[in-house]
Amino acid sequence: MKHLIIGTAGHVDHGKTSLVRALTGVDTDRLKEEKERGITIELGFAPLALKNGDIIGIVDVPGHERFVRNMVAGAGGIDVVILVIAADEGIMPQTREHLSICNLLGIRHGLVALTKTDLVDHEWLTLIREEVKTYLRGTFLGDAPVVPLSIATGEGMPEFLAALEETARRVEERPSSGFFRLPVDRVFSMKGFGTVVTGSLVSGRVTSGDAVEILPSLVPSKVRGIQIHGLKAGTAKAGDRTAINLQGVERASIQRGDVLAHPGIFAPSVRLDVLLTYLQGNRKKLKHRTFVRFHTGTCEVMARILFLERDDMEPGETAFAQVVLETPAVAAAHDRFVIRSYSPITTIGGGEIIDPCASKLKRGDGAPLSALQKLAHGTARERVETVLERAGTEGITDTALSVRTGMPRASVGAILDDMHSEKKVVLLDGEERRFVSFPAYETLQRNIIASVSAYHARNPLKEWIPKEELRITTGSYINGKLFQSALRELQERESLTVEKENVRVAGHRITLQDDLMQLRNAVGDVYTHAGLTPPSARELFERFPDKKEDVRKVVTLLVHEGFLVKVNEDFLFAEDALRRLREDYKKLLEDKGKVVPALFRDMTGLSRKFVIPLMEYFDKIKFTMRVEDYRVIRKERDGA
Repeated sequence: MKHLIIGTAGHVDHGKTSLVRALTGVDTDRLKEEKERGITIELGFAPLALKNGDIIGIVDVPGHERFVRNMVAGAGGIDVVILVIAADEGIMPQTREHLSICNLLGIRHGLVALTKTDLVDHEWLTLIREEVKTYLRGTFLGDAPVVPLSIATGEGMPEFLAALEETARRVEERPSSGFFRLPVDRVFSMKGFGTVVTGSLVSGRVTSGDAVEILPSLVPSKVRGIQIHGLKAGTAKAGDRTAINLQGVERASIQRGDVLAHPGIFAPSVRLDVLLTYLQGNRKKLKHRTFVRFHTGTCEVMARILFLERDDMEPGETAFAQVVLETPAVAAAHDRFVIRSYSPITTIGGGEIIDPCASKLKRGDGAPLSALQKLAHGTARERVETVLERAGTEGITDTALSVRTGMPRASVGAILDDMHSEKKVVLLDGEERRFVSFPAYETLQRNIIASVSAYHARNPLKEWIPKEELRITTGSYINGKLFQSALRELQERESLTVEKENVRVAGHRITLQDDLMQLRNAVGDVYTHAGLTPPSARELFERFPDKKEDVRKVVTLLVHEGFLVKVNEDFLFAEDALRRLREDYKKLLEDKGKVVPALFRDMTGLSRKFVIPLMEYFDKIKFTMRVEDYRVIRKERDGA
């Protein structure tokens, strides 16, 4: 069965809904207000059975200017358009606007239904038919069949259906190998079933039981059941008009414009890079920061148009721009969009999304414009390289690359594998398939070296910077695996020295200015002369009352150099004094076998203030071990 969506387009009261009813037997005007007013307000849907057995979906759209937003929501998934023009009125304002919208949305196949022929004579019909063909010349419907018909009499209906079937036969189906995505155009509840969403499935496939998520709100759910054209189905694929029964989701949590997708594939975004066409029929320039109504898929979002290297656009021009949305939307590269003016509301342009997850760009900078040129017109590899560079040190998965380049995941994966073998990318996570561009990796390494060097300059008395502090100060978010890989390579190249959790520039040594060197020597002399009775921190600061912070830095340096040893939170001892004490202590232990605090006090002549901390220090460094109230040499105890 062929999977296609056919949509109507045309001015109000030109017979779109009547034509669908004549073709399918279904009245798509289901609302009471539509019945009362005799016009289509909301989207309508009906299945059409073709002679070859195919059943294709028809989307009937509103023609009234007040409901063009609903028309755009229904036109996004259309493969073939039926442009309906009444023979008694000819080309009207919404005929022109709907044709512009179809063109902007990239629809390339269709035919024209010239309706209400029973209301005009043959001469007038001939005139109108030629007028329509002239008007359509140069558009995607320039060579399309223009079929006169009357729904009232049935004249021309067989010919129209034959033309429609031939057009559908020539249209290629959307590939179902991509990622599942269903822009939601209708939401309702059914008793005994719960929440149901409908839409035109634009890519991929979905199966009953699949886990899904509702975007942009990221609400998780599960497919409870699927219907295609009102019939139960196990799977739906691209090109199907699909109804999906969702499990565990309230009706209020979904609305038209949301997107149903498999989890973790698409990312909501408020900034998109686009290739924008400003319609020829506009009467004034489109200015930088213009407020517009942005339509893509089935959603409408208020947005601003930002230009990169210009202040405005002339009617008929096409240029790169950035769209900044007021609320997040979900899209993929090569999706089409339409923009409508804020007030009065009319279609003014549209085009193609180049990057659906763009970053803020700097106006007047040639680099972003060059990147957009590659994304829009470059080779497959250039597009992959460009998005990789945009992802920076955070990296990007092959799945996200597929979404942001509009290329199949397998093609993206093959390019990444080639780039990895050429050492043009770094594989950050093999299971997740997350990659970082080599230029970004090299920039990270340069930034790491710069951060370490800056730290040395700010902290002349510190030889090392802690790894975690370095990771945070190097810049924005850096993946831990990438950071460790960069450090490892920098150490292998002898650019950095890494010891456990500390880093320094290779060959870096602390060099003190004269005043700090003098202070270092003075503090060192204090501890050298104090021997086993060093000052407390408070007493040391009192000796240098105006240099408390510098004294603190110097002490830290002396500890790092090994000149001083921290015995506990209160006392530091000169290493030389502790080494001599250890030798004397060892002799005493070897002579006595056991040493109690009183014996240690008699040996050193120290007060309890120093005796207890020193004996506990020797326990801590595993030179001695306490047994009851005495100490023994640890090796003797261990060998006992």
